[in-house]
Amino acid sequence: MQPNIIPPDFLNHAAQMTRRQLFAGSAMGLGSAALASMMAPDLSGAEPQPSPRFGGLPALPHHAPKAKHVIYLLMNGAPPHVDMFDYKPELEKWRGKEIPESVHQNQRVSTMTQGAKKLAFPAFTGFKQYGKSGAWACDFLPHTASIVDDLCFIKSMHTNAVNHAPGITFFLTGSEMPGRPSMGAWMTYGLGSETQDLPGFVVMTSRDKEATCGQIFYDFYWSSGFLPSKFQGVKFRGAGDPVLYLSNPDGMSREVRRGLLDDLAEFNAEHFAEFGDPEINTRIAQYEMAYRMQASVPELTDFSTETKAGLEMYGPDVEREGSFAHNCLMARRLVERGVRFVQLFHAGWDHHRNLSTQFEIQCRDTDQPAAALVKDLKQRGLLEDTLVVWGGEFGRTPFIQGNINERTQWGRDHHPYAFTTWMAGGGIKPGITYGKSDDFGFNAVENRVDVHNFQATILNQLGIDHERLTFKFQGRQYRLTDVHGKVVKDILA
Repeated sequence: MQPNIIPPDFLNHAAQMTRRQLFAGSAMGLGSAALASMMAPDLSGAEPQPSPRFGGLPALPHHAPKAKHVIYLLMNGAPPHVDMFDYKPELEKWRGKEIPESVHQNQRVSTMTQGAKKLAFPAFTGFKQYGKSGAWACDFLPHTASIVDDLCFIKSMHTNAVNHAPGITFFLTGSEMPGRPSMGAWMTYGLGSETQDLPGFVVMTSRDKEATCGQIFYDFYWSSGFLPSKFQGVKFRGAGDPVLYLSNPDGMSREVRRGLLDDLAEFNAEHFAEFGDPEINTRIAQYEMAYRMQASVPELTDFSTETKAGLEMYGPDVEREGSFAHNCLMARRLVERGVRFVQLFHAGWDHHRNLSTQFEIQCRDTDQPAAALVKDLKQRGLLEDTLVVWGGEFGRTPFIQGNINERTQWGRDHHPYAFTTWMAGGGIKPGITYGKSDDFGFNAVENRVDVHNFQATILNQLGIDHERLTFKFQGRQYRLTDVHGKVVKDILA
Protein backbone atom coordinates (compact mmCIF):
# COMPACT_ATOMS: atom_id res chain seq x y z
CA MET A 1 0.00 0.00 0.00
CA GLN A 2 1.37 3.42 -0.97
CA PRO A 3 2.06 5.66 2.09
CA ASN A 4 0.32 9.00 2.43
CA ILE A 5 2.97 11.39 1.08
CA ILE A 6 0.81 14.51 0.79
CA PRO A 7 1.54 17.01 3.63
CA PRO A 8 -1.56 17.73 5.74
CA ASP A 9 -1.24 21.49 5.13
CA PHE A 10 -1.79 20.83 1.43
CA LEU A 11 -4.95 18.80 2.00
CA ASN A 12 -6.41 21.17 4.59
CA HIS A 13 -5.94 24.21 2.43
CA ALA A 14 -7.12 22.54 -0.77
CA ALA A 15 -10.38 21.62 0.97
CA GLN A 16 -11.02 25.28 1.82
CA MET A 17 -9.85 26.86 -1.44
CA THR A 18 -12.11 27.60 -4.43
CA ARG A 19 -10.87 27.14 -7.99
CA ARG A 20 -11.14 30.94 -8.49
CA GLN A 21 -8.93 31.61 -5.44
CA LEU A 22 -6.33 29.11 -6.59
CA PHE A 23 -5.91 30.63 -10.04
CA ALA A 24 -6.06 34.20 -8.74
CA GLY A 25 -3.28 33.52 -6.24
CA SER A 26 -1.17 31.75 -8.82
CA ALA A 27 -1.63 34.47 -11.40
CA MET A 28 -0.45 37.11 -8.97
CA GLY A 29 2.74 35.13 -8.41
CA LEU A 30 2.58 35.51 -4.63
CA GLY A 31 3.82 32.01 -4.02
CA SER A 32 6.75 32.40 -6.36
CA ALA A 33 7.80 35.66 -4.74
CA ALA A 34 7.65 34.25 -1.22
CA LEU A 35 9.39 31.06 -2.23
CA ALA A 36 12.20 32.79 -4.12
CA SER A 37 13.42 34.58 -1.01
CA MET A 38 13.71 31.31 0.91
CA MET A 39 15.13 28.93 -1.65
CA ALA A 40 18.68 28.28 -2.74
CA PRO A 41 20.05 30.77 -5.32
CA ASP A 42 20.10 28.20 -8.12
CA LEU A 43 16.37 27.60 -7.65
CA SER A 44 15.31 31.23 -7.20
CA GLY A 45 17.45 32.75 -9.91
CA ALA A 46 19.25 35.05 -7.46
CA GLU A 47 22.91 35.88 -8.04
CA PRO A 48 25.40 34.46 -5.51
CA GLN A 49 26.42 36.94 -2.84
CA PRO A 50 30.13 37.59 -2.23
CA SER A 51 29.50 37.90 1.53
CA PRO A 52 26.28 35.95 2.03
CA ARG A 53 23.79 36.92 4.67
CA PHE A 54 20.34 35.43 4.74
CA GLY A 55 17.69 37.22 6.75
CA GLY A 56 18.27 39.79 9.45
CA LEU A 57 17.28 43.43 9.79
CA PRO A 58 18.49 45.89 7.15
CA ALA A 59 19.82 48.38 9.74
CA LEU A 60 22.12 45.80 11.36
CA PRO A 61 24.91 45.57 12.23
CA HIS A 62 24.89 48.94 14.00
CA HIS A 63 28.69 49.11 13.92
CA ALA A 64 31.57 47.07 12.53
CA PRO A 65 31.43 43.64 14.18
CA LYS A 66 34.39 41.86 15.70
CA ALA A 67 32.60 38.51 15.71
CA LYS A 68 30.29 36.79 13.25
CA HIS A 69 29.49 33.67 15.26
CA VAL A 70 29.00 32.65 18.89
CA ILE A 71 29.57 29.27 20.53
CA TYR A 72 28.14 29.25 24.05
CA LEU A 73 29.35 26.37 26.25
CA LEU A 74 26.83 26.41 29.08
CA MET A 75 27.78 24.24 32.04
CA ASN A 76 24.31 23.35 33.29
CA GLY A 77 24.19 22.95 37.07
CA ALA A 78 26.83 25.55 38.03
CA PRO A 79 30.55 24.71 38.14
CA PRO A 80 32.34 25.62 41.39
CA HIS A 81 34.53 28.66 40.74
CA VAL A 82 36.64 28.23 43.91
CA ASP A 83 37.53 24.68 42.82
CA MET A 84 38.37 25.55 39.21
CA PHE A 85 39.73 29.04 38.50
CA ASP A 86 39.28 31.35 41.50
CA TYR A 87 42.05 30.22 43.85
CA LYS A 88 41.45 31.33 47.45
CA PRO A 89 44.22 30.27 49.88
CA GLU A 90 42.32 32.09 52.64
CA LEU A 91 39.79 29.26 52.62
CA GLU A 92 42.48 26.86 53.82
CA LYS A 93 43.10 29.04 56.87
CA TRP A 94 39.39 29.05 57.65
CA ARG A 95 38.79 25.36 56.94
CA GLY A 96 35.85 24.15 59.05
CA LYS A 97 35.29 27.57 60.58
CA GLU A 98 32.27 29.72 59.90
CA ILE A 99 32.79 32.42 57.30
CA PRO A 100 32.47 35.82 59.03
CA GLU A 101 29.04 37.38 58.90
CA SER A 102 30.68 40.55 57.60
CA VAL A 103 31.46 38.52 54.46
CA HIS A 104 28.30 36.50 53.89
CA GLN A 105 25.97 39.23 55.27
CA ASN A 106 23.18 36.64 55.56
CA GLN A 107 22.49 37.01 51.88
CA ARG A 108 19.86 34.82 50.30
CA VAL A 109 20.90 31.28 49.40
CA SER A 110 18.88 28.27 48.32
CA THR A 111 16.54 26.63 50.83
CA MET A 112 18.92 23.65 51.06
CA THR A 113 21.37 25.60 53.24
CA GLN A 114 19.13 28.39 54.48
CA GLY A 115 20.02 28.93 58.13
CA ALA A 116 22.92 26.42 58.08
CA LYS A 117 26.36 27.35 59.35
CA LYS A 118 28.59 28.59 56.55
CA LEU A 119 31.70 26.52 57.20
CA ALA A 120 34.60 27.47 54.91
CA PHE A 121 36.06 24.71 52.76
CA PRO A 122 39.12 25.14 50.51
CA ALA A 123 39.49 24.07 46.92
CA PHE A 124 39.01 20.36 46.33
CA THR A 125 42.19 20.03 44.24
CA GLY A 126 45.52 21.78 43.78
CA PHE A 127 46.05 25.01 41.85
CA LYS A 128 48.88 26.31 39.69
CA GLN A 129 49.51 29.39 37.57
CA TYR A 130 49.92 28.93 33.82
CA GLY A 131 51.04 30.78 30.72
CA LYS A 132 52.47 34.25 30.38
CA SER A 133 49.28 35.60 31.93
CA GLY A 134 49.80 33.60 35.13
CA ALA A 135 46.14 32.57 35.23
CA TRP A 136 45.15 30.08 37.92
CA ALA A 137 43.63 26.71 37.08
CA CYS A 138 43.03 23.57 39.10
CA ASP A 139 44.87 20.30 38.54
CA PHE A 140 41.81 18.70 36.92
CA LEU A 141 41.94 21.19 34.00
CA PRO A 142 45.30 20.57 32.27
CA HIS A 143 43.98 21.28 28.77
CA THR A 144 42.27 24.54 29.67
CA ALA A 145 45.46 25.46 31.53
CA SER A 146 47.37 25.11 28.25
CA ILE A 147 45.28 27.82 26.53
CA VAL A 148 44.91 30.40 29.33
CA ASP A 149 46.78 32.98 27.23
CA ASP A 150 43.92 32.79 24.70
CA LEU A 151 41.25 33.28 27.35
CA CYS A 152 39.71 36.22 29.18
CA PHE A 153 38.61 35.17 32.66
CA ILE A 154 35.85 37.21 34.29
CA LYS A 155 35.99 36.47 38.02
CA SER A 156 33.43 39.04 39.12
CA MET A 157 30.26 37.67 37.57
CA HIS A 158 27.13 37.91 39.71
CA THR A 159 23.45 37.27 39.14
CA ASN A 160 20.03 37.50 40.79
CA ALA A 161 18.90 33.88 40.54
CA VAL A 162 19.56 31.18 43.14
CA ASN A 163 17.94 28.23 41.32
CA HIS A 164 18.90 26.54 38.08
CA ALA A 165 16.08 27.10 35.59
CA PRO A 166 15.60 30.79 36.49
CA GLY A 167 19.39 31.25 36.42
CA ILE A 168 19.85 29.79 32.95
CA THR A 169 16.75 31.56 31.66
CA PHE A 170 18.11 34.87 32.98
CA PHE A 171 21.44 34.41 31.21
CA LEU A 172 19.84 33.40 27.93
CA THR A 173 16.77 35.68 27.79
CA GLY A 174 17.38 38.57 30.20
CA SER A 175 14.49 37.47 32.44
CA GLU A 176 14.20 34.77 35.10
CA MET A 177 10.73 33.83 33.83
CA PRO A 178 10.28 31.83 30.60
CA GLY A 179 8.62 33.45 27.62
CA ARG A 180 11.17 35.87 26.20
CA PRO A 181 13.41 35.19 23.19
CA SER A 182 16.73 33.52 23.87
CA MET A 183 20.04 35.07 22.89
CA GLY A 184 20.41 32.93 19.77
CA ALA A 185 16.92 33.90 18.61
CA TRP A 186 17.71 37.61 19.04
CA MET A 187 20.91 37.22 17.03
CA THR A 188 19.34 35.38 14.10
CA TYR A 189 16.42 37.83 14.14
CA GLY A 190 18.80 40.79 13.97
CA LEU A 191 21.66 39.44 11.88
CA GLY A 192 20.27 36.46 10.01
CA SER A 193 22.68 33.68 9.13
CA GLU A 194 25.52 33.08 6.69
CA THR A 195 23.99 29.86 5.40
CA GLN A 196 20.68 28.78 3.93
CA ASP A 197 21.48 25.10 4.26
CA LEU A 198 21.52 24.89 8.05
CA PRO A 199 19.57 26.65 10.81
CA GLY A 200 21.05 29.92 12.02
CA PHE A 201 20.67 28.82 15.65
CA VAL A 202 21.58 25.26 16.66
CA VAL A 203 21.40 23.65 20.12
CA MET A 204 23.06 20.46 21.39
CA THR A 205 22.89 18.86 24.84
CA SER A 206 25.06 16.32 26.65
CA ARG A 207 25.55 14.69 30.02
CA ASP A 208 28.23 12.23 31.05
CA LYS A 209 27.24 8.58 31.26
CA GLU A 210 28.88 8.37 34.71
CA ALA A 211 27.25 11.50 36.12
CA THR A 212 24.80 10.97 38.97
CA CYS A 213 23.37 14.47 38.88
CA GLY A 214 22.02 16.68 36.16
CA GLN A 215 19.49 19.30 35.32
CA ILE A 216 16.62 19.22 32.83
CA PHE A 217 17.11 20.80 29.42
CA TYR A 218 13.98 22.89 28.99
CA ASP A 219 12.92 23.84 25.46
CA PHE A 220 12.36 27.45 26.50
CA TYR A 221 16.14 27.82 26.90
CA TRP A 222 16.30 28.13 23.10
CA SER A 223 12.83 29.54 22.49
CA SER A 224 12.04 32.41 20.12
CA GLY A 225 9.59 33.79 22.70
CA PHE A 226 7.47 36.48 21.10
CA LEU A 227 9.68 36.67 18.00
CA PRO A 228 8.47 34.71 14.96
CA SER A 229 9.05 31.02 15.62
CA LYS A 230 11.46 30.61 12.69
CA PHE A 231 14.11 32.15 14.98
CA GLN A 232 13.91 29.49 17.69
CA GLY A 233 16.88 27.17 18.12
CA VAL A 234 16.91 23.83 16.33
CA LYS A 235 17.94 21.08 18.72
CA PHE A 236 20.17 18.38 17.27
CA ARG A 237 19.62 14.98 18.85
CA GLY A 238 22.44 13.06 20.50
CA ALA A 239 21.79 9.75 18.74
CA GLY A 240 20.74 8.70 15.25
CA ASP A 241 19.81 11.42 12.79
CA PRO A 242 20.45 14.84 14.42
CA VAL A 243 16.96 15.88 13.34
CA LEU A 244 13.95 13.68 12.69
CA TYR A 245 12.64 12.81 9.23
CA LEU A 246 15.83 13.66 7.34
CA SER A 247 15.04 10.83 4.96
CA ASN A 248 12.04 10.84 2.65
CA PRO A 249 9.41 8.15 3.29
CA ASP A 250 9.25 5.09 1.07
CA GLY A 251 7.85 5.91 -2.33
CA MET A 252 8.86 9.58 -2.35
CA SER A 253 11.81 10.72 -4.41
CA ARG A 254 13.64 13.98 -3.83
CA GLU A 255 12.13 15.32 -7.04
CA VAL A 256 8.59 14.54 -5.86
CA ARG A 257 9.33 16.19 -2.51
CA ARG A 258 10.59 19.30 -4.34
CA GLY A 259 7.43 19.50 -6.42
CA LEU A 260 5.15 19.11 -3.41
CA LEU A 261 7.00 21.84 -1.51
CA ASP A 262 6.75 24.20 -4.48
CA ASP A 263 3.00 23.68 -4.70
CA LEU A 264 2.56 23.89 -0.94
CA ALA A 265 4.52 27.16 -0.83
CA GLU A 266 2.15 28.62 -3.43
CA PHE A 267 -0.86 27.77 -1.28
CA ASN A 268 0.75 29.05 1.92
CA ALA A 269 1.82 32.30 0.22
CA GLU A 270 -1.76 32.89 -0.94
CA HIS A 271 -2.87 32.32 2.65
CA PHE A 272 -0.31 34.85 3.85
CA ALA A 273 -1.55 37.43 1.35
CA GLU A 274 -5.06 36.96 2.71
CA PHE A 275 -4.35 36.82 6.45
CA GLY A 276 -0.89 38.38 6.95
CA ASP A 277 0.06 35.89 9.68
CA PRO A 278 3.90 35.79 9.88
CA GLU A 279 3.75 32.20 11.10
CA ILE A 280 2.64 31.20 7.59
CA ASN A 281 5.96 32.43 6.21
CA THR A 282 7.67 30.61 9.06
CA ARG A 283 5.98 27.42 7.90
CA ILE A 284 7.23 27.93 4.33
CA ALA A 285 10.74 28.62 5.61
CA GLN A 286 10.71 25.51 7.81
CA TYR A 287 9.70 23.26 4.94
CA GLU A 288 12.49 24.72 2.79
CA MET A 289 15.07 24.39 5.56
CA ALA A 290 14.08 20.77 6.13
CA TYR A 291 14.52 20.08 2.41
CA ARG A 292 18.01 21.59 2.35
CA MET A 293 19.04 19.86 5.57
CA GLN A 294 18.39 16.50 3.93
CA ALA A 295 21.54 17.22 1.92
CA SER A 296 23.56 19.40 4.32
CA VAL A 297 23.25 17.49 7.59
CA PRO A 298 24.73 14.16 6.41
CA GLU A 299 27.79 16.06 5.16
CA LEU A 300 27.98 18.06 8.40
CA THR A 301 28.00 14.95 10.59
CA ASP A 302 30.50 13.02 8.47
CA PHE A 303 33.74 13.18 10.45
CA SER A 304 35.68 11.15 7.86
CA THR A 305 37.10 14.39 6.47
CA GLU A 306 38.69 15.23 9.83
CA THR A 307 42.33 14.31 10.36
CA LYS A 308 43.30 11.71 12.93
CA ALA A 309 45.23 14.35 14.87
CA GLY A 310 42.25 16.66 14.78
CA LEU A 311 39.93 14.02 16.20
CA GLU A 312 42.42 13.02 18.89
CA MET A 313 42.73 16.65 19.98
CA TYR A 314 39.07 16.57 21.13
CA GLY A 315 39.61 13.45 23.23
CA PRO A 316 38.51 9.80 23.23
CA ASP A 317 34.76 10.55 23.21
CA VAL A 318 34.74 12.71 20.09
CA GLU A 319 33.10 10.07 17.90
CA ARG A 320 30.54 9.08 20.53
CA GLU A 321 27.34 10.80 19.47
CA GLY A 322 25.81 12.91 22.19
CA SER A 323 29.06 13.45 24.09
CA PHE A 324 30.34 16.93 24.89
CA ALA A 325 33.46 16.23 22.82
CA HIS A 326 31.35 15.25 19.80
CA ASN A 327 29.22 18.39 20.20
CA CYS A 328 32.28 20.65 20.44
CA LEU A 329 33.59 19.37 17.13
CA MET A 330 30.12 19.73 15.65
CA ALA A 331 30.09 23.34 16.89
CA ARG A 332 33.28 24.09 14.97
CA ARG A 333 31.88 22.48 11.84
CA LEU A 334 28.64 24.44 12.21
CA VAL A 335 30.26 27.89 12.45
CA GLU A 336 32.61 26.87 9.66
CA ARG A 337 29.50 26.47 7.50
CA GLY A 338 28.01 29.82 8.50
CA VAL A 339 25.73 29.05 11.46
CA ARG A 340 25.34 32.19 13.57
CA PHE A 341 24.81 30.85 17.10
CA VAL A 342 25.64 27.42 18.55
CA GLN A 343 24.56 26.66 22.11
CA LEU A 344 25.97 23.62 23.90
CA PHE A 345 24.58 22.48 27.26
CA HIS A 346 26.45 20.01 29.42
CA ALA A 347 24.63 18.84 32.55
CA GLY A 348 26.05 17.23 35.68
CA TRP A 349 27.56 20.17 37.58
CA ASP A 350 24.98 20.27 40.38
CA HIS A 351 27.26 18.99 43.16
CA HIS A 352 25.42 19.41 46.44
CA ARG A 353 26.68 16.31 48.24
CA ASN A 354 28.89 14.56 45.70
CA LEU A 355 31.57 17.04 44.71
CA SER A 356 34.32 14.63 45.74
CA THR A 357 33.05 11.87 43.44
CA GLN A 358 31.63 13.81 40.48
CA PHE A 359 33.72 16.94 40.08
CA GLU A 360 36.68 15.16 38.46
CA ILE A 361 34.32 13.40 36.04
CA GLN A 362 32.84 16.69 34.88
CA CYS A 363 36.27 18.25 34.43
CA ARG A 364 37.45 15.22 32.48
CA ASP A 365 34.42 15.36 30.18
CA THR A 366 34.64 19.05 29.38
CA ASP A 367 38.25 20.19 29.81
CA GLN A 368 39.86 18.65 26.74
CA PRO A 369 36.98 19.23 24.29
CA ALA A 370 36.50 22.89 25.27
CA ALA A 371 40.23 23.60 24.99
CA ALA A 372 40.38 21.70 21.68
CA LEU A 373 37.55 23.82 20.30
CA VAL A 374 39.47 27.02 21.01
CA LYS A 375 42.69 25.55 19.57
CA ASP A 376 40.91 24.22 16.49
CA LEU A 377 39.19 27.52 15.75
CA LYS A 378 42.49 29.36 16.19
CA GLN A 379 44.38 26.99 13.88
CA ARG A 380 41.77 27.46 11.17
CA GLY A 381 41.63 31.24 11.47
CA LEU A 382 38.07 31.09 12.80
CA LEU A 383 38.69 32.25 16.36
CA GLU A 384 39.18 35.82 15.21
CA ASP A 385 35.51 36.14 14.30
CA THR A 386 34.02 33.45 16.56
CA LEU A 387 33.26 34.31 20.18
CA VAL A 388 33.49 31.29 22.49
CA VAL A 389 31.86 31.63 25.92
CA TRP A 390 32.16 29.16 28.83
CA GLY A 391 30.22 29.39 32.09
CA GLY A 392 27.31 28.33 34.27
CA GLU A 393 24.15 29.95 35.55
CA PHE A 394 25.90 30.87 38.83
CA GLY A 395 28.77 29.55 40.94
CA ARG A 396 28.90 27.38 44.04
CA THR A 397 29.39 28.38 47.64
CA PRO A 398 32.83 28.59 49.24
CA PHE A 399 31.21 27.03 52.29
CA ILE A 400 30.40 23.36 52.68
CA GLN A 401 27.11 21.58 52.22
CA GLY A 402 26.75 18.19 53.86
CA ASN A 403 29.07 16.34 56.25
CA ILE A 404 32.56 17.81 56.21
CA ASN A 405 33.99 14.61 57.70
CA GLU A 406 32.66 12.27 55.01
CA ARG A 407 34.30 12.71 51.64
CA THR A 408 31.34 11.25 49.76
CA GLN A 409 28.68 13.30 51.52
CA TRP A 410 29.66 16.90 50.88
CA GLY A 411 29.42 19.49 48.19
CA ARG A 412 28.58 23.13 47.61
CA ASP A 413 25.28 24.98 47.27
CA HIS A 414 24.18 27.48 44.60
CA HIS A 415 26.03 30.79 44.74
CA PRO A 416 25.02 33.89 42.71
CA TYR A 417 27.24 36.53 44.36
CA ALA A 418 30.56 35.76 42.66
CA PHE A 419 31.58 33.23 40.02
CA THR A 420 33.84 32.84 37.01
CA THR A 421 33.26 32.61 33.28
CA TRP A 422 35.67 32.81 30.39
CA MET A 423 35.57 34.11 26.83
CA ALA A 424 37.86 33.61 23.85
CA GLY A 425 38.11 35.10 20.37
CA GLY A 426 35.63 37.44 18.75
CA GLY A 427 37.53 40.63 19.62
CA ILE A 428 37.94 39.87 23.34
CA LYS A 429 41.33 40.56 24.94
CA PRO A 430 43.24 37.30 25.37
CA GLY A 431 45.35 36.40 28.38
CA ILE A 432 43.68 38.63 30.96
CA THR A 433 41.75 38.23 34.19
CA TYR A 434 39.05 40.82 34.79
CA GLY A 435 37.45 41.58 38.14
CA LYS A 436 37.87 39.65 41.36
CA SER A 437 36.00 38.23 44.31
CA ASP A 438 36.85 38.71 47.98
CA ASP A 439 39.33 36.51 49.86
CA PHE A 440 36.66 33.86 50.40
CA GLY A 441 35.32 33.86 46.84
CA PHE A 442 31.99 34.93 48.29
CA ASN A 443 31.26 38.39 46.81
CA ALA A 444 32.40 40.08 43.62
CA VAL A 445 34.29 43.13 44.84
CA GLU A 446 36.12 44.59 41.85
CA ASN A 447 34.79 45.39 38.34
CA ARG A 448 31.54 43.55 38.99
CA VAL A 449 29.84 42.18 35.86
CA ASP A 450 26.13 41.38 35.94
CA VAL A 451 24.14 39.30 33.49
CA HIS A 452 22.88 42.24 31.41
CA ASN A 453 26.43 43.63 31.06
CA PHE A 454 27.52 40.19 29.91
CA GLN A 455 24.74 40.09 27.29
CA ALA A 456 25.40 43.66 26.13
CA THR A 457 29.08 42.80 25.59
CA ILE A 458 28.32 39.72 23.50
CA LEU A 459 25.89 41.69 21.33
CA ASN A 460 28.43 44.49 20.96
CA GLN A 461 31.01 42.09 19.55
CA LEU A 462 28.52 41.11 16.86
CA GLY A 463 28.02 44.74 15.88
CA ILE A 464 24.77 45.19 17.79
CA ASP A 465 23.86 48.10 20.06
CA HIS A 466 21.89 46.24 22.72
CA GLU A 467 19.62 49.25 23.31
CA ARG A 468 18.59 49.39 19.65
CA LEU A 469 17.80 45.75 18.93
CA THR A 470 14.17 45.68 20.07
CA PHE A 471 10.85 44.05 19.26
CA LYS A 472 7.44 45.47 20.06
CA PHE A 473 5.25 43.09 22.03
CA GLN A 474 2.12 43.89 24.02
CA GLY A 475 2.69 47.59 23.52
CA ARG A 476 6.28 47.64 24.76
CA GLN A 477 9.65 47.57 23.03
CA TYR A 478 11.51 44.59 24.48
CA ARG A 479 15.22 43.81 24.22
CA LEU A 480 17.55 41.06 25.44
CA THR A 481 19.04 43.29 28.14
CA ASP A 482 15.61 44.47 29.35
CA VAL A 483 16.24 48.06 30.57
CA HIS A 484 19.78 47.45 31.83
CA GLY A 485 23.26 46.61 30.64
CA LYS A 486 26.56 48.27 29.79
CA VAL A 487 29.27 46.95 27.51
CA VAL A 488 32.34 45.80 29.48
CA LYS A 489 34.79 47.81 27.39
CA ASP A 490 37.87 46.89 29.45
CA ILE A 491 37.87 43.35 28.07
CA LEU A 492 37.61 44.37 24.41
CA ALA A 493 40.69 44.04 22.24
